[in-house]
Amino acid sequence: RENPLVNSTWTDNGIFVKNAINIGLATALEEGLIVPVIKNADGYSLSGLANVIGDLVNRARNHQLKPDDVTDGTFSITNHGTAGSLFATPVINQPQAGILGVGAIKKRVVVINDAIAIRPMVYLSFTFDHRILDGSTADNFLAKIVAVLENWQ
Repeated sequence: RENPLVNSTWTDNGIFVKNAINIGLATALEEGLIVPVIKNADGYSLSGLANVIGDLVNRARNHQLKPDDVTDGTFSITNHGTAGSLFATPVINQPQAGILGVGAIKKRVVVINDAIAIRPMVYLSFTFDHRILDGSTADNFLAKIVAVLENWQ
């Protein structure tokens, strides 16, 4: 909601901002990739999202998704880190404006308040449609995600 352009699409008439926030989850199957959609994702608590994600992924892997389960996505997320990959450049699931890529979480040495510490770290990537988002807008969106993750309580 704070970054409506990220939840939009490009049309012949320009940018169309979507009202619903329907997050697609790139899900690997033996025969290829499918992207089930969490409808109205912003209406769920964290545990509610975990339940919906578990259900969608389970049904995807058991070939039990219905057509409505894979339509109307407005933004996607892919976790390419499940196989250990740190960084990738995900491909946009058109006509969405972007896709967030999440790499493997690995412990790293970092500097916090001039002290060396070991922390779990992750690389995030954001592929976006430049007809909708410019670099500054996209970077601000990604910076907000980083801030939320770094200050998670």
